[in-house]
Amino acid sequence: MGTYHPGERAVQARSGLTDPADHAGRSIRATIPDVAARFLAAQRVLVLGAADHDGRVWSSLLTGDPGFLRVRDERTVDVAAALRDADPLAGVLRDGTVQVGAIALDPVARRRMRVNGTARGLAPEGLRVTADQVYANCPKYIQRRELTPSATADAAPTRGGRLTGAQQEVLRRADTFFVATAGASGAADASHRGGDPGFLTVHSPELLSWPDYTGNAMFMTLGNLWVNPRAGLLVPDWETGDLLQITGTARVRWADGAPGAPRSVEFTVEEVVASPGAGLLSPGPPEYSRANPPVAAATAD
Repeated sequence: MGTYHPGERAVQARSGLTDPADHAGRSIRATIPDVAARFLAAQRVLVLGAADHDGRVWSSLLTGDPGFLRVRDERTVDVAAALRDADPLAGVLRDGTVQVGAIALDPVARRRMRVNGTARGLAPEGLRVTADQVYANCPKYIQRRELTPSATADAAPTRGGRLTGAQQEVLRRADTFFVATAGASGAADASHRGGDPGFLTVHSPELLSWPDYTGNAMFMTLGNLWVNPRAGLLVPDWETGDLLQITGTARVRWADGAPGAPRSVEFTVEEVVASPGAGLLSPGPPEYSRANPPVAAATAD
């Protein structure tokens, strides 16, 4: 597949960053190099982004001990973990091949690796990802923290059409979340977002926003939103091990008409899935990234 699709190209041009994007695009590979294979084998966190049977985009979490991600060959990653039955993406992964975006995160070393392609379920549990795009991202905005497994979740997930008061408080103190998007062809992407607590703004039970911090100029997320507004958020609560999955639509806002102007993303909530104890725990406060902009300045329009 090509390096960038028209939506990504449009946002790169709109931001005045076409040349940096061309430079960054040289790092995107269709195969998994040895250094990426070693990195994946050492991880315990993989976030998947995909669309469900109704076309709604979700972001889901898979975890395991180091070694649960195994590179079989230069195009294939086996994942020895399965989504919970109640996860919004469990059905599409059971029913056949689905386009996915995946990101493996190491918050201790502040490293992340993206693997976008297709996935299908494996029996008795797990999945196999065939890569189309493989590339690393810079360490900016990753909070350094140790992760430990939480107790097995006993409570069933709950669903709602808007954020509860308690869920809004989780978002207000969040320093990390993940966002899944998909392009016009259905090709999916999963991306990490990080900042100081408060960078994710809750305007109402149905409206969120966050600043789009300076990154690698690829604009995989914003490029997908240019052509397809559907998006899914995954917000971990590191204190409790709970997870919030939120699907809805998003749009990019520029502060003014000039290329390179500050950007933000406005997200409208359509459905929320809250899963108690389904994530990971991080005891104690993290070491916040020195790249995090001040929240007040970063969120001002």
